[in-house]
Amino acid sequence: MQPQLAVPAAPPVPSRFRSRLLVESGYALTGFPVALVAFVLVVSLFAVGIGTFILGVGVLVLLGAVYLSRGFAFVERRRIGAVLGVEVPPVVYRRAGRKSRKRLLVPLADGQTWLDLGHVVVGLPLAIISWAFTFTWWVGALGGTLYFAYDWALPHQPQNEELHELLGLEDTTTTRILFNTAIGLVFLVTLPLVVRVVARIQASVAYTMLAGVGAMRARIAGLEEDRAQARAQTVAATSAEATALRKLERDIHDGPQQRLVRLAMDLGRAQHQLASDPNAAAATVAEALAQTRETLDELRALSRGIAPPILADRGLAAALAALAGRSNVPVDLETVEVGRLDPALENAAYFVVAEALTNVSKHSGATECIVWLKLTAGAVTITVADNGTGGAHLSKGHGLAGLADRVQAAGGTLRVDSPPGAGTTITAELPVT
Repeated sequence: MQPQLAVPAAPPVPSRFRSRLLVESGYALTGFPVALVAFVLVVSLFAVGIGTFILGVGVLVLLGAVYLSRGFAFVERRRIGAVLGVEVPPVVYRRAGRKSRKRLLVPLADGQTWLDLGHVVVGLPLAIISWAFTFTWWVGALGGTLYFAYDWALPHQPQNEELHELLGLEDTTTTRILFNTAIGLVFLVTLPLVVRVVARIQASVAYTMLAGVGAMRARIAGLEEDRAQARAQTVAATSAEATALRKLERDIHDGPQQRLVRLAMDLGRAQHQLASDPNAAAATVAEALAQTRETLDELRALSRGIAPPILADRGLAAALAALAGRSNVPVDLETVEVGRLDPALENAAYFVVAEALTNVSKHSGATECIVWLKLTAGAVTITVADNGTGGAHLSKGHGLAGLADRVQAAGGTLRVDSPPGAGTTITAELPVT
């Protein structure tokens, strides 16, 4: 019986609840002093910089205000991530070239800089409101629920007689404790909701002003990267198709077409020999039949390279086994059962192994070859290794260039490790969709 691994239990809900309440309360309570210091320093420097701008030194003072606001913005970005539960993207500010004459003015022309300065102004009233609500609710919750512990130390004078008469209560110690405890329980029950609302409002405004542009830029960069990758795959698919068509045309021209031309000549010669030399005509016809069989074999081989029937009928593992069996170099095949995959993926994987084994047979001088096929998380990995002379690469004009285009068109990657004299290892990773 296999031993069972101990799985750590998830933290209880109350623990996560308390942790979140403490994080949001800490953010709201510390936000006010931070915002106050930022407002006093940055606004003061900014005002001095504006007042002395015409003297020239004001530019340096403004830059001091800018970089100080960036520092407070950096601190705020680190704080809001825990409150909102998101990863705050990094912000990239505009930079000037080393030889730019307006290098000092570039920070003032950066949009994110003015958002940082704006947050210093907007953040203070938000922080005051957030701090006031959080502090009031914590004091009300703690002071009310713990009132019984310090009631004896407070001076008590007849007061709130109208309220007690309205509620029909007598001003006794028990009544006083129950009344204040009830108020404390109201604050305690509503504390998480109030703190969460004010903290998230403050953090959301900060995120919009301090990280919204960065998030949008990151999203645009991701879309541009996806578009560039899609274009590269399209170009690779077009190149792979053109390479495959040229190869097919060359193979047909060098193989079946030449045999068909010879077959036509043999049949013509046999036709002229029928009347004068029937035995020679029969020998010519027999030779023509042999040429026909060889032509059919070559056509079958070409068709297997385009769309092998065994791949469509029995899947990738069986098709690779057939390839290994036809190879001129002994192949040790190690595969796992991957089931039926997307037809385009199976064709790309089959093409990788077929082209790699062809290069092994024709160019490597290898005496043995190993093919691995394994299925990992979200990808099919194919490795073809031989003990040949090495020196293979993906440069244009070589056989592996078309193989790289075919793999890239399928959204995968191809690596070739082929040091001279140490064999060749080709590894292709194709994503499983």
